[in-house]
Amino acid sequence: MRAGGREDEEASRKLKSMDVDKAENGGGGAGEESPRPAVKYYGWKAMPFIIGNETFEKLGTLGTSANLLVYLTQVFHMRSVDAATLLNGLNGTTSLAPIIGAFLSDAYLGRYLALAIASVASLIGMFLLTLTAGADSLHPAECPAADGPCGTKATSYQLAVLFMAFAFLVLGSAGIRPCSMPFGADQFNPHTESGRRGINSFFNWYYFTFTAAMMISATVIIYVQSNVSWPIGLGIPTALMFLACVLFFMGTKLYVRVTPEGSPFTSVVQVLSAALRKRSLKQPKDPKQDLFDPPHTSAMVTKLAHTDQFRCLDKAAIVASPEEVRPGGAAPADPWRLCSVQQVEEVKCLIRIAPVWSTGIIYYVAVVQQSTYVVLAALQSDRRLGNNFHIPAASFTVFAMLAQTLWIPFYDRLLLPRLRKMTGKEEGFTLLQRQGIGIVLSTVAMVISAIVEDRRRAIALSQPTLGTTITGGAISAMSSLWMVPQLMVLGLSEAFNLISQIEFYYKEIPEHMRSVAGALTSTRVGSTSSTGPSLASASSTSSTSSSAQGGTGSRGPATDRPGEVDHRHLTSAGIMSSELCGDGDLVGCLVG
Repeated sequence: MRAGGREDEEASRKLKSMDVDKAENGGGGAGEESPRPAVKYYGWKAMPFIIGNETFEKLGTLGTSANLLVYLTQVFHMRSVDAATLLNGLNGTTSLAPIIGAFLSDAYLGRYLALAIASVASLIGMFLLTLTAGADSLHPAECPAADGPCGTKATSYQLAVLFMAFAFLVLGSAGIRPCSMPFGADQFNPHTESGRRGINSFFNWYYFTFTAAMMISATVIIYVQSNVSWPIGLGIPTALMFLACVLFFMGTKLYVRVTPEGSPFTSVVQVLSAALRKRSLKQPKDPKQDLFDPPHTSAMVTKLAHTDQFRCLDKAAIVASPEEVRPGGAAPADPWRLCSVQQVEEVKCLIRIAPVWSTGIIYYVAVVQQSTYVVLAALQSDRRLGNNFHIPAASFTVFAMLAQTLWIPFYDRLLLPRLRKMTGKEEGFTLLQRQGIGIVLSTVAMVISAIVEDRRRAIALSQPTLGTTITGGAISAMSSLWMVPQLMVLGLSEAFNLISQIEFYYKEIPEHMRSVAGALTSTRVGSTSSTGPSLASASSTSSTSSSAQGGTGSRGPATDRPGEVDHRHLTSAGIMSSELCGDGDLVGCLVG
């Protein structure tokens, strides 16, 4: 799969999809509710409602979830271990729920209805969570002494309301995460130049609002929750989620809705089953004549042209006998023995994105590792600004978000138009090139992290320390601001890699399966949860011998041996470099 070949296939696919344009100009397009003679795209006119909804929704959900660990320990008096276990289960569930949501959206509900149900569910969940903080009967009584043991525990009724709130939040994530971005991109006509440019810009601005919401949640909302009151701190996200719902429903008449066309997973299994049953047949000499390719009737789903990749799957569309086709030639007699070229090509699309998805898992491990260890390093560095202000260790990740927030408008408005003129391509850099640039930048960030960590530890060993943390680690005299460059580089890396990955999924997956693209991001996060510890364990093993020679003093992070953290950063950098060099597609795009 090479860049040039992919672009040729894309061009061929668009040429063969002219029937879609004809259908839009007078054919039988279909919305989710009733057939329509034409599809009318409002494009950017619909964006205030969609992006506004997304902004307020992210402010609400992120503002609610960002400080839940503190909420459970302070208000519900849970032990830290119990609260962390509960949140791990909640995070794992919310990462897997979008798979189910994507299936239901693409098969039965459609993205509009899925988003409507999920938005209301999230609002109910946030409202219930706010009630647990505001109503005295829905949380345990306050501890008599803030610094002493607390014997008041949550009752079964109080926990039931809390878990009900979490259940609604999971239901909300099942619909919002996989559907929000594809639904926004659906509003642009992919068959016009202005529509394609609109899609490219939409992904950038979508991620811009996401990072801006994360910054506000990590600063303003958390400050209100921690320093003002929990009812107000949770009430603000609830009010923002209410505004998100209002904006979403206000734009209902403007939205383009892709009709659900049955379970995409069933179609995939049918293709694999039919290809397996016909594995002994010879490959067709003329695919246009020998494969089952009935007329395409949907105005919302692009007609896919036959490609020569994965030709073993083409056997699923071979008509072995006339009895396999119903009278009229428009449908197979048994869909488990004969599939259309459209179905086969959809399966090929899913296979093509698998390498990029797996690459994203390895990349995201580096991102998560940086986000985790930067907090530990900040705790053991000089975080003073002036005489009285200390930067909270957890707030350092805001610098990565700030880099993304500043870069995305610059790239979209200033750099991208110039790149279009230079390259002759609408997207400037190709999607795979942008992913490759992101991997290179993440490797640079890991190397910088290792250098800064080595300097921090050296200063702690050679100069007087500023004290110790509550876990016993020495606080180095090195300013924590030395970590800002690595975080800024990491933010730029995410701006290149993560946005282009999501856009890649959207453009490669057929229209009626695009909720799967949103679910792929969530499953990548879930896969990272299991891959990350393996990477840490491997890098820990590789540094054991050098760590043992250096002793186990308290000059390094309290949870790691001296020298282990920078070894982990360098190990991650090596893995990212080898991944980039081993991926012929990305290297070919970067040098070509």
